[in-house]
Amino acid sequence: MGKNNTHGSKKPWKQLSNNLRWLVPGIGIKRWILLILLGTTLLGVGLAILLLEIYRTAPETWWLPFLSYASLRILSRPLRVLIFGGIGAGLIITGIWGINRSLLAPYRRSGKAVIDDLSEHRKRDRGPRIVTIGGGHGLSTLLRGLKSYSYNITAVVTVADDGGSSGRLRRSQGIPPPGDIRNCLAALSNDEALMTQLFQYRFSNGNPELDGHPFGNLFISALSEITGSFEEAVVESGKVLAVHGRVLPATLHDVRLVADIQLPQRNGEVRIEGESTIPKFPGDVQRVWLEPSNPAAYPQVIQAILAADVIVIGPGSLFTSILPNLLVPDLVAAIRASRALKLYVCNVATQLGETEGYSYEDHIKVLNKHVGETIFDIIVINNKYEGKLSPGIEWVKPVQEKENEFLLYQADLIDEIQPWRHDSTKLARAIMDLYQERTGPLVE
Repeated sequence: MGKNNTHGSKKPWKQLSNNLRWLVPGIGIKRWILLILLGTTLLGVGLAILLLEIYRTAPETWWLPFLSYASLRILSRPLRVLIFGGIGAGLIITGIWGINRSLLAPYRRSGKAVIDDLSEHRKRDRGPRIVTIGGGHGLSTLLRGLKSYSYNITAVVTVADDGGSSGRLRRSQGIPPPGDIRNCLAALSNDEALMTQLFQYRFSNGNPELDGHPFGNLFISALSEITGSFEEAVVESGKVLAVHGRVLPATLHDVRLVADIQLPQRNGEVRIEGESTIPKFPGDVQRVWLEPSNPAAYPQVIQAILAADVIVIGPGSLFTSILPNLLVPDLVAAIRASRALKLYVCNVATQLGETEGYSYEDHIKVLNKHVGETIFDIIVINNKYEGKLSPGIEWVKPVQEKENEFLLYQADLIDEIQPWRHDSTKLARAIMDLYQERTGPLVE
């Protein structure tokens, strides 16, 4: 009994504490409460003046004594102020609380207080302006973690994809490949439940017209025809998925990725065209470029980069996801001009067909070879090498014999279940720590 009474006595105080959280700075509620109180006070003053005028000027009638008793004239004025003020404040608070519950009922999550949702929303709404550049699963993983810290995210994705469903739609519909854009929209969605599952659903019923197509790709393709614009189709798709942030193509030009590959055990090179073909061809990739060369960047991408607080490049396939973005000259020029903190997230493990045997230094050398001098402030790499990797895949590590040429940040970034990939939560936390300068001294 004593234990139950103790808990019972604490519950009202806990409820009061939760209610007082509405007055915490930054929620954006106090200003409106004060406005309501001011309006109510002025309305009460006006009504009091009217009643006083009636009381003084009206002829003696039966209801005047009743009005006198109702105004508690038998009590002292300070006590009357406290009584009427307390009743009024209680009614106002109860009314506001009731209206909020009624209006917010359709949007409330079971088991979570409205104040918690509002606090998170306000915090993320004021989050840093983050631009991420890449493609594939790596970019989706990064976005899934960053959306917990900011709504001001712009994901820039490559449009060089020519394989699978995206390649088929690109050839048949004449639109940029929607696959990476679809994955990023799904990762940024606030509700990765039924609608996101539908967006990612891939048809596999044997129908040659639909087989292999994700619903989201077809949806974006259909919206492109309805709206007359691929960019508008992406925006509308984001609204369907309740996305906070933007997903933008690096360029709207119809570009193809071309590579020179050094053949194994031969002195010659072969030229391979197509983003989907390059990783499948045996040999070492020497360089890649876009055709047509020097495509113009999408203007909104340039604006986002110049206004960014943080620019994150990677993780992702080095030659087929990251470099196709950085081969857009205007985009790289904007990165150099931006005052944002510029981070490169190196892959956790090597990738078959692209980066076998690569150290983190090899990744940076390839990037510098294609874009010129280093455009990064800090290189983010994983330093935990535990877990089983698939045959032919190795951990990406620094070369111990060499002195590090770049500013490094090393941390445990691996996914415990799929150690060859980044953990979205760990990676996002590392990036935010770097932005907020809370991680202590860096390793040089």
